[in-house]
Amino acid sequence: MFVKTFPEVAADPGICRQVLSDSPNLMVVAFRFQEAGAEGKLHHHPHVQSTYVESGQFRFTIDGSEFEVGPGDSFIIPSGARHGCVCLTPGTLIDTFTPRRDDFL
Repeated sequence: MFVKTFPEVAADPGICRQVLSDSPNLMVVAFRFQEAGAEGKLHHHPHVQSTYVESGQFRFTIDGSEFEVGPGDSFIIPSGARHGCVCLTPGTLIDTFTPRRDDFL
């Protein structure tokens, strides 16, 4: 078994990102929100994204619809959907992307 260790990097203010594992077709990434109010700015990408809330509380927007999530919640963000979130309580999101986000490497 081959295990790679990736560094934690600053993503947006108050947010650190760490790739946990990757292959050309799949990538798992932890986003650690260190303070309430930290914002994953609205954006879109061609990748399908699955998000799992490991800890914390977040308000997400996906294509104009808003909803709140907490520990144990998960959902899918379709390819091309404009999305972002605001941290309500500090915590960690685990995102899975298919295919891999080469821009995170």
